[in-house]
Order: sequence, then C-alpha cells, then structure tokens
Amino acid sequence: MNDFLSVTDYLLEGFTVTLELFGLTLLLALPIGLIICFGSMSKFKPLRWLVRTFVWIIRGTPLMLQLIIVYYGPGLIFNAGLLPRFPAALIAFVINYSCYFSEIYRGGIESVSRGQYEAGYVLGMTKTQIFFKIVLLQVIKNIVPPMSNEIITLVKDTSLARIIAVYEIIWCGQDYIKMAGLIWPLFYTAAFYLAFCGLLTLLFGYIEKRLSYFRS
Repeated sequence: MNDFLSVTDYLLEGFTVTLELFGLTLLLALPIGLIICFGSMSKFKPLRWLVRTFVWIIRGTPLMLQLIIVYYGPGLIFNAGLLPRFPAALIAFVINYSCYFSEIYRGGIESVSRGQYEAGYVLGMTKTQIFFKIVLLQVIKNIVPPMSNEIITLVKDTSLARIIAVYEIIWCGQDYIKMAGLIWPLFYTAAFYLAFCGLLTLLFGYIEKRLSYFRS
C-alpha cells in the first residue's frame, strides 16, 4: 500500500508537468491558430501562400522532430546555449498545434454558406454584426468535434516532451524501471491519461449538446 501511494505521489508530480504543458499549449495555440487562419485566408496572395506553406511544413513533419529542432537548433545554428527544456517543448507544441487549429478554424469558417452572408447584407447588417450574430456560433458548432479530437490528441502528445528530457508523467513512470525494476508504475500512468481524457470527452459532449439547436 505504501508503495502504491508513493508511486501515485511521484506520478502526480509528473502529471502536473503534463497538465502545465497541455494548458499553456492550449492557451497560446488557440488564439495564434486563429491568426494563422486569417493569414491563410488572406486576399493578399504572397501572405496567403507563405502562411499555407508554413502550415504544410509543420503539419507534414513529426512533432518529435520539431521538438528536437527547437531544443537543439538555436545552439547549433547560432552557437548559443540550449533553451530550457520546458520552454523549448512549449514553443514546439504551440507552433505545431497552432497550425492544426488554424486548419480547423478555416474549415469551420468556410463551412458557412455565402448565402448567409448575403442574407445579412440584405437585412442591412454590417460585416461585424453578420460575423458575431450569424456566423460565429455556427463556426463554433462546426469546429467542436474536430477541435475536441485534436485537444485530446494533445493530452497524449505531451508524452513526446520526454524526448528532450522534460519530466512529464511517462518519464516518471519509466524511472521506476531504472530505480526499482518495476514496470507496473509505467502502466499505471495510463490511468491518469484515461481519467483526464474521459473528463474532456464529457466536457466536449456537453458543449455539443448545448450547440445542438443548430442542427437542421
């Protein structure tokens, strides 16, 4: 029993780091993703193609590779010191998920038919009024399912931070293999992921129900 409590306490320390990485990534990537989305939809072609090329590169390469580049890149390229591990992981995660979120935003905005914009103009509404009173809630409703999948994926992707020795929960679980020759603490980490992902699933299910009045 004492072993179980000590393992739980140690894993909770790692899970705290996991939650910090998850929360900060979400806090930063959601608004940055919207900015990237507007850039990818810009009528100024050079900007649009520059942003879309950047998104293509980020989405087309592994997050693990991006973590390694962000952590080691500045030191090797500019002969500077290495970034602290956690900030380096955060930067890589924010860049990666901002690009994924931008495509979800873009799909949500483009899913609203042009006829609804035109109907708003006929009623004498401004572009701002049309966006906030007609378009916005429909966009939110359309992006909740793909956004929820991406956010749940983010929870599990935080384990990749161990590649640059960020002491998240998987690292802590693996420590017990080295320290005590025990493997069950590593499997025990799954309970933390399952519980947190379960809570997120319930939350997003509730949000979808609240927005169900948009169904035709």
